[in-house]
Amino acid sequence: MPGDFINDHMVIGFAFDDAYYLGVLSSRIHVVWALRAGGWLGVGNDPRYSKSKIFDPFPFPSPGALLKAKIRADAEELDAFRKQRQKEHSTLTLTQMYNVMEKLKACAQFDENDEAIKDNGLILILKELHDKLDRLVSEAYGWPPTLSDEQIIEKLVALNHERAAEEKRGHVRWLRPDYQMSRFGKDIDKMAAREEGAQIAADLGLPVPSARKPSFPADVVAQTAAVFGALASARGPINAESIAANFRKTRNLAQTILNVLESLLRLGHVSSKDGQSFEIRRVA
Repeated sequence: MPGDFINDHMVIGFAFDDAYYLGVLSSRIHVVWALRAGGWLGVGNDPRYSKSKIFDPFPFPSPGALLKAKIRADAEELDAFRKQRQKEHSTLTLTQMYNVMEKLKACAQFDENDEAIKDNGLILILKELHDKLDRLVSEAYGWPPTLSDEQIIEKLVALNHERAAEEKRGHVRWLRPDYQMSRFGKDIDKMAAREEGAQIAADLGLPVPSARKPSFPADVVAQTAAVFGALASARGPINAESIAANFRKTRNLAQTILNVLESLLRLGHVSSKDGQSFEIRRVA
């Protein structure tokens, strides 16, 4: 019918009913990954989003329920804000809004048309929403929000290879468990025996991370993020010794991790039945 929107073969659709995924995919971390892993097309050398090269190997974070809820809420706010701007200004497009936002970030000079888009699209607010989302998604990965593009790529490639190794052992972090487990879950044992796991190994021209265990962070904030990451990836309550096994062995490492766990317990972020094994406190 006239006026209907028709998808062509270049349109990528994501079948998620949870705005959390919109938040992650809209973050700077995913955009940096997409621009590096994807291709370029046309006279304008525009970036092309390829599912097999960008989405399939992209390692999503594993945040706790509270942080996941914050990302979901911010993504819903972003979505509602953009729709309202376009509802009030029928000729305003997302491309226009984001082009002007990039000019704003680059401190580039605006022409008269840019100024109109800035005002109609409330681009300063759009930028604030994205800045907040970027901070939350960085926190979900346990990374500082000040990483350079190259540092983001290096960390994502390393995480991608960690996930591929996990899936060779049969541990799959499903994005849509109800759908994917019923469709693919019965093949997990076969997947674990294959040379490649379901998480496609990224090939971005960077060296494959070595199997050497990382050092436990010295910074208190980074220590908390590391412990949260271990709790989020665990299938049940775990103790300090289990978390310490993921890092290079150092003197009093298990006790250091236990101190972090006990602090998180006092703050109400984790729960424990025996004071020895802990898990992230679930939000009802």
